[in-house]
Amino acid sequence: MYDRSTQVDRSADSINFGIGQPDFALLPHALMSEVAAERFAEGDTELLNYGFPQGDGRFRWALADFLGRGYGAAVQPQQLMITAGASQALNLICTLLTRPGDTVFVEEPSYFLALRILQEDHRLNAVPIPTDEYGLVPPAVEEALTRHRPVFLYTISTYQNPTGRTLSENRRQQLLALAEAHEFLIVADEVYHLLDFGTPPPDPFAAYADSGKVLSLGSFSKILAPGLRLGWVQTSAQRAGLFAASGLVDSGGGLNQFTSNLVRVALEGGGQKAYLDSLRRAYGQRVQAMDAALHRHIGDRATWTVPAGGFFFWLTCSDHFLAAASSLPAGSAPGRFDTTDLLDAAAGAKVGFLPGRRCSSVGGLGHCLRLCFAHYGIPEIEEGIRRLGQVFDSFH
Repeated sequence: MYDRSTQVDRSADSINFGIGQPDFALLPHALMSEVAAERFAEGDTELLNYGFPQGDGRFRWALADFLGRGYGAAVQPQQLMITAGASQALNLICTLLTRPGDTVFVEEPSYFLALRILQEDHRLNAVPIPTDEYGLVPPAVEEALTRHRPVFLYTISTYQNPTGRTLSENRRQQLLALAEAHEFLIVADEVYHLLDFGTPPPDPFAAYADSGKVLSLGSFSKILAPGLRLGWVQTSAQRAGLFAASGLVDSGGGLNQFTSNLVRVALEGGGQKAYLDSLRRAYGQRVQAMDAALHRHIGDRATWTVPAGGFFFWLTCSDHFLAAASSLPAGSAPGRFDTTDLLDAAAGAKVGFLPGRRCSSVGGLGHCLRLCFAHYGIPEIEEGIRRLGQVFDSFH
């Protein structure tokens, strides 16, 4: 069984590509030490007190400037609601805007822990919408709208978790038009949007925040450090104010006042941008290494698209591998084999992955698996994929 914990056992000798988080060796210890020292040297104690409900004003100005440069479109501080990460933002959205039994649309596949927030924590009816190589399929959304009235559509529109795919510009416009016509919200999880490896993606949904139909989720977990637990919602100023007026925020003050004061120094001093540039280079090299290793050790037993950003490869097992693994005659329709069946053999080979079924809201996608290239260096990536190839060999 795949461990749901976000903690990592660094003593383990297994190479677990199911871990969807940064490499410990890449985390910005020196940068955060420097900005903490600089902020404390200012001498005031404001950062240790309750914060402004919508988020520290200086931090929101700095974040708006950083995002504006990254997105190529102006961002206003009043559009930003500061949160304790994107997951907390999604939970807050569900708490304020939904009730148990409400319908939401989700991509098939989608981020498995977001599905848990929606389906288990808030008991929402998650209706899966098909995706293809260009992302969410708008005609499928239109068809689902003939049968359902969703509160919102949850999409990871850029370098999607788990597939690595990016929604095309044309489809983004189609979804915005559907949201306007059918009065639902688009909750766009855009935590990977700035993590491209060369060619920038289409404009984020955040660029349409003033439409009143978009809630764009961002986070420093992927571009700085997950332990900061710092993120934001970009939306219309009116809706941002509604989040700031919630009971949770009213009682506790601004979410993550202390950390935002430190990260503000990294934004203003250019440290965040320099670090992000270094991540792009490091991850781009790891993508190339994993792609080459997959070709060597997995070959035609699966198909994949090389991601242009983000954290993940998504492998779809080929029909001939599924048929062989299922002990079916050649040409038979595969169906009995599931990538969860590989887990015991993978554990024996000291390698891990996330089975596709975990990324489905309806228990499908048993022929797929997710691999993260962000957590390990190139030597470990090459060795881990070699081990995974041995696991595939044992089923073929």
